Amino acid sequence: MDTVEQSHTDPSEVGQQIEELLAGLSGHPDSSVGEAAEELARLLMAMYSAGLERVVAVLGAGQGPGYRMLSELLDDELVASLLVLHDLHPEDTTARVTRALESVRPYLGSHAGGVELLGVDEEAAGAVVRLRLQGSCDGCPSSAVTVKMAIEKAIEEACPEVLRVDVEGMSEADAARSKPTRELPLMQIGMAPPAEAEPAAMPVSWVVLDPPQLRPGQCAEVDIGGFSVLLALPAGANTPEAGGLVAYRDKCPSCKGSLADAVLKGDELTCANCAVAFDVRLAGRALDGSSRHLDPLPLVQRAGGWRLAVPRAPVGVG
Repeated sequence: MDTVEQSHTDPSEVGQQIEELLAGLSGHPDSSVGEAAEELARLLMAMYSAGLERVVAVLGAGQGPGYRMLSELLDDELVASLLVLHDLHPEDTTARVTRALESVRPYLGSHAGGVELLGVDEEAAGAVVRLRLQGSCDGCPSSAVTVKMAIEKAIEEACPEVLRVDVEGMSEADAARSKPTRELPLMQIGMAPPAEAEPAAMPVSWVVLDPPQLRPGQCAEVDIGGFSVLLALPAGANTPEAGGLVAYRDKCPSCKGSLADAVLKGDELTCANCAVAFDVRLAGRALDGSSRHLDPLPLVQRAGGWRLAVPRAPVGVG
């Protein structure tokens, strides 16, 4: 199969938009408007499901070119998500969660951490993934939140039926900070009853990132819609793709200045303004023994390129 450039359509974001549109129509004074909209969505789902089922059946028959083509299609994030949505994906949830975790292990390594899958439980509303963070991720709230967001993004793309990700030992406050904005699995397209009030989630947007070419030991400042980000590739990293590339908010927690002129030596990033050094491999921890640390940003590499989570709302002076 020839290589085809993948689009950046995010199935989970589209699903959320559909939910929001249906929820808005459900509040129409004429109740038949909301009912018709929901029925329209269900009819379209049924039609696409029937069509995809035939495609999978034809390609999956035997071990010929069609079967190999189906295997390649399963590696496409958008196609795989649609197959999961219509309950046509040949792999079960646990297998896809495991594969999603493998895809983010290089990023976890950039935080000197790891993750252990404890299990996947089925609840009435959807699947619940239970994890345990390892290494520097365990015990560092900022790193744990950032890593959990990256893991959730990977799992969300591979397993849209997952309701939530529970991390053993993570406080409720930190779990709420990393909670995805999507409240229900993508599979539940329809008008759901209002959810009970819960702690506010960290408002972030996942954006496609085209990072500059960095050599090991280099860092660079990039602007993402008015939000300044510092990218760093530690000297010990072979390539960005190997998990070496890390992203932080471009703000020194010591002097509050920009890190655009900071010097990176090995894993040590030194602010040019106040000379305080931080370890970019250990979630940006200060090396002066204080509790200060850089503000890490979730950064994952998908088939369609790099994706970075940045705050939706302006970040106040911290």
